[in-house]
Amino acid sequence: MWRLKIAAGGNPWLRTNNDHIGRQIWEFDPKLTLSPEEISEIENARQNFTKNRFQFKHSADLIMRMQFEKENPASEVLPQVKLKESEKVTEEAVTTTLKRGLDYYSSIQAHDGHWPGDYGGPMFLMPGLVITLSITGALHAVLSDEHKKEIIRYLYNHQNRDGGWGLHIEGPSTMFGSVLNYVTLRLLGEGPNDGEGAMEKARDWILNHGGATMITSWGKMWLSVLGVFEWSGNNPMPPEMWLLPYLLPVHPGRMWCHCRMVYLPMSYLYGKRFVGPITPTILSLRKELFTVPYHEIEWNQARTLCAKEDLYYPHPLVQDVLWALLDKAAEPVLMHWPGKKLREKALCTAIEHIHYEDENTRYLCIGPVNKVLNMLCCWVEDPNSEAFKLHIPRIQDYLWLAEDGMKMQGYNGSQLWDTAFAIQAIISTNLVEEYSPTLKRAHAFVKNSQILEDCPGDLHFWYRHISKGAWPFSTADHGWPISDCTAEGLKAALLLSKIPSEIVGEPLVANRFYDAVNVLVSLQNGDGGFATYELTRSYSWLELINPAETFGDIVIDYPYVECTSAAIQALTSFKKLYPGHRSEEIESCIRKATMFIESNQEKDGSWYGSWGVCFTYGIWFGIKGLVAAGKNFNNSSSIRKACDFLLSKQCSSGGWGESYLSCQNKIYSNIEGNRAHVVNTAWAMLSLIEAGQAEREPEPLHSAARYLINSQMENGDFPQQEIMGVFNRNCMITYAAYRDIFPIWALGEYRCRVLQAKAS
Repeated sequence: MWRLKIAAGGNPWLRTNNDHIGRQIWEFDPKLTLSPEEISEIENARQNFTKNRFQFKHSADLIMRMQFEKENPASEVLPQVKLKESEKVTEEAVTTTLKRGLDYYSSIQAHDGHWPGDYGGPMFLMPGLVITLSITGALHAVLSDEHKKEIIRYLYNHQNRDGGWGLHIEGPSTMFGSVLNYVTLRLLGEGPNDGEGAMEKARDWILNHGGATMITSWGKMWLSVLGVFEWSGNNPMPPEMWLLPYLLPVHPGRMWCHCRMVYLPMSYLYGKRFVGPITPTILSLRKELFTVPYHEIEWNQARTLCAKEDLYYPHPLVQDVLWALLDKAAEPVLMHWPGKKLREKALCTAIEHIHYEDENTRYLCIGPVNKVLNMLCCWVEDPNSEAFKLHIPRIQDYLWLAEDGMKMQGYNGSQLWDTAFAIQAIISTNLVEEYSPTLKRAHAFVKNSQILEDCPGDLHFWYRHISKGAWPFSTADHGWPISDCTAEGLKAALLLSKIPSEIVGEPLVANRFYDAVNVLVSLQNGDGGFATYELTRSYSWLELINPAETFGDIVIDYPYVECTSAAIQALTSFKKLYPGHRSEEIESCIRKATMFIESNQEKDGSWYGSWGVCFTYGIWFGIKGLVAAGKNFNNSSSIRKACDFLLSKQCSSGGWGESYLSCQNKIYSNIEGNRAHVVNTAWAMLSLIEAGQAEREPEPLHSAARYLINSQMENGDFPQQEIMGVFNRNCMITYAAYRDIFPIWALGEYRCRVLQAKAS
């Protein structure tokens, strides 16, 4: 049976900085026996998901929860609270709900202090892994029959009614998702007519929408290395870009790290025109995926084709002209002597940067796309290389199992991010002594996850920012520093340092706080805003050459209200505890960041949230940042407008419910049927409480609290509803922990700052 293992090492090809703390991997153990009741519970969860998959597209992460509930059984579950619409929300009702929620959430905490969970959602990640393993001949060695069974289950479960697959689990069908997932199923052994008609239905969708020549540029690349598409049907990705002078705005080192780290290995594969072995399955796919015979396809024309269903960011004319020039003028020179000498030099530079990325992330890489691309590049360079072997065991770090099957996550998890939020949520309830063991474990995880050293070598040469003192999104082994993760980690550690150590454990030493502040201050841009991993290194006009039709705003690292607000909050908290440390710099940093938040507010009073759904999320950060900087409802028109906006969106149920469509359309959209969502409701409550809503008109808060209380499930968990995470405007991603963290946090603040404040 399947079992989630925490902080597991034991493989000689694994490297780690901190004994694998935070690592979460699923392992199939044929010797593990479960009771008939446990087996039945798992199978029922799987069957229920499949039965209701078109109505409820998001799994509830039940298999992990079942395992942890068994390993950490609650001594008792307090009686469930249900309030009628006319019934007053009492402190007793809120406290009971909080204790039920905290009891449950403590029971699913891992022994190393973090909360494991599903970070899936995108539907284009697993295909890259399966294609890479198929090409390298490692498919059957790396993925057991049980792995393949669960991956196939997942892909069929998330196939849309029309036969296609979306960019993410809740999205409409796209050519990118449909072709890649169809190919994945074929490589995993599914026949063209398997799946009780599902494969045929998928193929019909693809062919009825123009065939695989209409796939996006990323899809064209994957099909080309597989041998199901010709490289001449791709727009150029010349590795020579890495040889340009850094002073040029288009240098890859100036791009957003996720963008450059994906196009780095893509450019290596393109430069080599690498194609994997042509097997009978590949030859069959050439017949299955196209509307005309493979040898009759006009590959040059295919370069610029893209299905309308995929076209979130259409190519501007300047981009089409640029790719045509490179394709017709530059590539013929670079593919033949003497230009080929330059190509060889560029390929050497590219693989050098690939190895640096691999080694400094312990072969996790920054994300799942460049993880499998880098792995493929290492194999292309040398199939017997140590680098390729070091990549293999880290595949497990990206695979997650739930009742909907096995998926590939958008990172190796969200461990630090979730834990930092969870700490703040628990502390907000003022029940810290009762949940001392939970906080001690979480505190240890935060301390063990701080990055203690910069990457080696000349950081400028490798286009890396300082990282000593930062916190990552996931684990210390991953190691990429992020501004808001550093801020949230710092906030959590500072809060814990104010609580007696016998309750939460020993605090961080001052120098480690100083290191975190040093990273934060170094990440502020000239406009006062904070981007994600690095400073903004180039100009927004560079988005004109964004080649990824599916994603928006990917070329440079833009400043965001979320990152900027988190930095303000962290620096303000730090300043109160360490007023003598770099006080003038910190004051200046906060002042400029505050101006950035104010200047980036929408006319309607909202802030666009770039990493959560969406305006509700952005407003929470906008208000929190301004209040931390000393603003309030009375002296800030920004806060007043934001409150008006939020109140205008409250649903009749008392909650808030915002659809992912807000993210892609940049217009506030309610969830279908005007249904509320526990996470949106919690964000709105936290915003309004922070802005002093209780002193003006508390009824909206009472209604929201009633909705959250009534939403809690029998076991103390909160329901998994629609997807709440997003990246690059158009792709949604799962944060399985949000459904517990934020209702607890909102009700904690409500209990202490609304009900208890009124009573006093």
